[in-house]
Amino acid sequence: MQSTIKIDVTLDEKRMPESIAWSATESTMDAKRDARAMILGFWDGAEKTALRIDLWTKNMMVDEMTDFFYQTMMSMADTYERATKNKALVGDMKRFAQDFYKKFQEEQVKNNQVNP
Repeated sequence: MQSTIKIDVTLDEKRMPESIAWSATESTMDAKRDARAMILGFWDGAEKTALRIDLWTKNMMVDEMTDFFYQTMMSMADTYERATKNKALVGDMKRFAQDFYKKFQEEQVKNNQVNP
């Protein structure tokens, strides 16, 4: 069996992403799904390097990017736990993600108090 994941990125005249849509052949979705950001990573075993494609659209808000990174870090920790069973490092990763998110929220509150 084979599954194909297709990602369509529409660019503006400055080659900045305007829209991102994706679909997968083995998905239960019938239509393409829109996204405002994506992080796609590959591991090159021969070169021992990580390769990434990070894209976000012009209409991605800072609070959305923060949520996206928080959720991505938490899911990466879950993936790492399934792969390694290393609960101690997973705990560290999740604490970092939680601290990151908490600091962003505190910053937002502080900025809203200064700039009502």
